[in-house]
Amino acid sequence: MAVSLTDAALAEIIGRIRLIAFDFDGVFTDNAVYVFEDGREAVRCVRSDGIGLRKLDRLGIQYVIISTEANPVVGARSRKLNIRCIQDCEDKRATLDAVRAEMNLELDQIAFVGNDVNDEPCLTCVALPIVVQDAHPDAAKYARYVTSARGGYGAVREICDLFERVLSKETNA
Repeated sequence: MAVSLTDAALAEIIGRIRLIAFDFDGVFTDNAVYVFEDGREAVRCVRSDGIGLRKLDRLGIQYVIISTEANPVVGARSRKLNIRCIQDCEDKRATLDAVRAEMNLELDQIAFVGNDVNDEPCLTCVALPIVVQDAHPDAAKYARYVTSARGGYGAVREICDLFERVLSKETNA
């Protein structure tokens, strides 16, 4: 079960976050894949996630996709959204550590958004582990925040909106 946070505790953590790392399948997508007879794959994404990411740009929050699978669909969507994408990661935690070091950040300045067991190493080491509403229970137990939207149904946008809401309150306080 996800840990419950008070609004004040969540706001305090969000105020420190400088990087949000996202898994792709099951976060930007509904975790389904369409396979064509020639082997090509397609996924379904929500367009409003891109609007959410622009909010993070305005807030000065960096973001990255870290994906276990190497798939042209992931690359195409990340290029469209202008989001850095690191694919084919056998060890997501090592990849996250490399990005963290490159950006000169500490783990308490990072949020990770995931949905399944391959995200656990990242969910267990960051300041704000986030899972989508339909995350696998083995991953969800590490979450400090659970979206109300399922993966691929606006969960990314919801997270971006949350950061905007919290951080705009801080600047207006």
